[in-house]
Amino acid sequence: PQLPNRMASRNKGLKINRDNALVAIIADEDTVTGFMLAGAGHVDNKRRSNFLVVDSKTKTSQIEDAFKNFIKREDIGIILISQYIANMIRYLLDEYDGIVPTILEVPSKDHPYDKDKDSIMTKVKRLTNTRG
Repeated sequence: PQLPNRMASRNKGLKINRDNALVAIIADEDTVTGFMLAGAGHVDNKRRSNFLVVDSKTKTSQIEDAFKNFIKREDIGIILISQYIANMIRYLLDEYDGIVPTILEVPSKDHPYDKDKDSIMTKVKRLTNTRG
């Protein structure tokens, strides 16, 4: 699949307002609810939300679409994605080379974090030629 131009451009000319940049969340219901309770939820005047709740009925294509939309939005500075969900779209995360939004993989209640699968950690290891 072809990635949006924003991914290939390494965010040249990207204008994020640091005072109101949003955190986007792609995660299970418990994780998203926690962030919503902390005040991270947002729906703009175009009725676009900054979150996707993933459950057993969510199709991979919906996760892909949400990720692609979030990386294109100029109001999003960070994308939090549960690692087990990130594994479903790993090829997109591996192809993403932008700086903003920054992608952070987080654990979920039922799926522990594995640093060896984290795309950011993998890139850091590759750049620094370190192991484990």
